[in-house]
Amino acid sequence: MKHLSRSICCTTTVSTKEWRVSRGLPINKNAEGILTDGPDYTFLDGRPTPLLQKQKLRMLKQRDFASKIVELNSELEFAKTRHQKMLQAKEEEREEILRNRLKPKGKALLNKK
Repeated sequence: MKHLSRSICCTTTVSTKEWRVSRGLPINKNAEGILTDGPDYTFLDGRPTPLLQKQKLRMLKQRDFASKIVELNSELEFAKTRHQKMLQAKEEEREEILRNRLKPKGKALLNKK
């Protein structure tokens, strides 16, 4: 006789996950928030508390993202201006060719006027 095993899950983990995603919240509620981002303690005299390890890592990651965004944005602006200059150069070349075309001479020039 063969035994079939079925796993039945009665927890609400899946529905909670979908609920959080549908409302734009992170899947893991401990990933961010006041308890994660805030300091563990404060000094009574008002001195700033040192950053936690995860806060430092998150700050460095955000700084890297920001520098990458600035770099890619400058590359995009360079590409746009280069494309505009190339189009303008083509148009100027076309105008130069039209200006240097052969012009009517002699009787044809007199008849044209």
